[in-house]
Amino acid sequence: MKCSLGICLLICSTLIGLGSAIRCYSCKDYTGSCTKQRDCSYDDACLTLYERGGMTYRQCLKYSDCERNRLAQMFPQVSGFTFRCCNSDLCNSANSSAASSLIGLLASVLVLWWCIH
Repeated sequence: MKCSLGICLLICSTLIGLGSAIRCYSCKDYTGSCTKQRDCSYDDACLTLYERGGMTYRQCLKYSDCERNRLAQMFPQVSGFTFRCCNSDLCNSANSSAASSLIGLLASVLVLWWCIH
C-alpha cells in the first residue's frame, strides 16, 4: 500500500505541468544577460539561437519549427548559427540548468527507497 501511494504521488507530480504553456526568455543581445520573460503558447518551445557574430536570440517558437532549415528561413539576416530548443520554463537562459532533471531523479530515488523500506 505504501509503495502504491508513493508511485501514485510520483506520477501525479510529473503530470502536473503537462499541457500547460511555458515561459521563455525573450530578447536579442550580445551580453547573454536576458531578463525579459514571455508566456508562450501551449505548443511552443524556448529557442536559443547563437549567431556566429556573437548575437544571441532567445524567444518562444513553435516546437515544430526547431530545425535548421526552418530557422534559416525565419532568420535570413543570420548567416551562420547554432541553436537549442527546450520545453521547460525559462530553459533558454544564459546559464544552462539541469535542476528540473535533478529534482525528478531525486524524487524517483526517494520513492524507490520508500518502497523498499
